[in-house]
Amino acid sequence: MHEMTLMNGLITKMESIASEQNARRIKRVKVRLGALSHISADHFRGHFVEGTQGTVADGARLDIEISEDMDSPNAQDILLVSVDIEP
Repeated sequence: MHEMTLMNGLITKMESIASEQNARRIKRVKVRLGALSHISADHFRGHFVEGTQGTVADGARLDIEISEDMDSPNAQDILLVSVDIEP
C-alpha cells in the first residue's frame, strides 16, 4: 500500500509537469531510489507500469538509479530526477 501512495505522488508530479509543458505524452522518466526506500528496482518498475496505465506516462521508458548513500537526506525517498516529454 505504501508503494502505491508513493507512486500516486510521483504520477501527480509527472502529470503536472506534462500539463505545464503542454505535452501530449511523457516518453521517458528517470527516478532515484534512496538507499532506505525499501523497494527494489523490479518492484518499483511493476508499480510504475501499473500506475501509469491510462496516463500521459503510459508506455514511458523508465530509468532507475539506485542510491547506496544511507546518510543522504533523501535516503528514504523515491525522487523524480527527470521527465522527457513529447510536445
